[in-house]
Parts: sequence; structure tokens; C-alpha cells
Amino acid sequence: MAVETIETRSVAGTLALGRRFASRLSQGDCVAMIGPLGAGKTVLVRGIAQGLGLADERLVSSPTFVLVQEYPARVRVYHVDLYRLADGASELAGLGLDEMLADGVLLIEWADRAGSALPRPCWQVRIEIVGARARRFLIDRRE
Repeated sequence: MAVETIETRSVAGTLALGRRFASRLSQGDCVAMIGPLGAGKTVLVRGIAQGLGLADERLVSSPTFVLVQEYPARVRVYHVDLYRLADGASELAGLGLDEMLADGVLLIEWADRAGSALPRPCWQVRIEIVGARARRFLIDRRE
């Protein structure tokens, strides 16, 4: 699959992208998000969670301090934030990613900190800030 490039121009556009992207996901899928602070990773997660059936988007917040949050949806959503991990690959092993994948969809912010410990296959979403509200999403499937 070639890299798919999508641009949004607002938070509402990023939420809508997340809702559309959710239609590609099912139990056992992993989405690895990479981008700088303020790029919209959590906003994208909020849209994906809505697309997977989460009724209350206010439940979605960055799990920077707790590492993992779980959201009740049609397909259970596990939201992982690796921003504060010192040694991503070794610390990631203790989080139980395999169990999460067996039970739902895994959405990982700051996935570049995981190194080779990311589950495969997975979707990779690179987010670039291209304007005050504009974002470019580079999406591909990694086997």
C-alpha cells in the first residue's frame, strides 16, 4: 500500500478524519501515531474512538501520566501515550499490548519511542503541522 496523504484545516476536520479512519479498524488493529507536540494526535484518537462507537468524546484525553486509558465502544479502545517513557521498548513490554490487541483496538501516541517493540502489522500515522490549524496526515500500513 502506498502512503496516503490527507490534509485537514481544523480540529473538526481532524475529528472527521478520525471517524472515517475508524471504519478501517477492527479488533486486533494497532495505530501508531507520530508527530510533534500540538500536532493533533489526541484529537485524532478522539475521532477514531467516536468512529468506533464511543458515545462521549469527553472521555478521551491524553494518558501521558497514566500511560494507558481504556474507552468503552463497539470495539474496546486502548489509548497509549509513550511520551514519558525513558526506554520505550523495554517499558512497553510490561504494558500488556498483546492482551489489549486481543480485546480491542490499540491507539499509540508517540509511537516512535517504542522502537522495534511496536506490534506488527500496524497502521502508521505521521502528523505534520503545516499551518496554524492545518495538519498533514501520512498514513500507511506497516507489515
